[in-house]
Amino acid sequence: MSAAVVARRWLEILQSDAEVVAHAQGFQARCLHCRRRHLFAPNGTPLSPATIEHIVPQSWFGKHAALKLTQMLSGPNDLRNLGIACAGCNHSKGRGLDARGPTDTRAREVVEAMQAQRTLRFRRRTHERRDADSGAVGGVS
Repeated sequence: MSAAVVARRWLEILQSDAEVVAHAQGFQARCLHCRRRHLFAPNGTPLSPATIEHIVPQSWFGKHAALKLTQMLSGPNDLRNLGIACAGCNHSKGRGLDARGPTDTRAREVVEAMQAQRTLRFRRRTHERRDADSGAVGGVS
């Protein structure tokens, strides 16, 4: 992915998070896991060690045990499935809970809780909708 595409994706995530604070120098957001503050440039580029968190792991899509978690999403890159996380928090989740898979009760519980938190923080952009997987843009009725 090009740097411009990644920056645009960051900006979309920031704009869809109701807890993000915009200011003249850019944005301030919090990690979905530990709530640590992260700063971002006006174009969405992270100025701290933040990563894009796939709340429902990409590897869980298409697995029957994860159907309840994935059925409302258009795919792993649906904005409702993306959040901001510290690099350490994201990698710990990936190596631990995500790797256990959707059949692991504790992994599923944590992902469900994170999904609920992201849903509370999710802010739809009323002037347009971006299908995160196809990149198509269309109006919202």
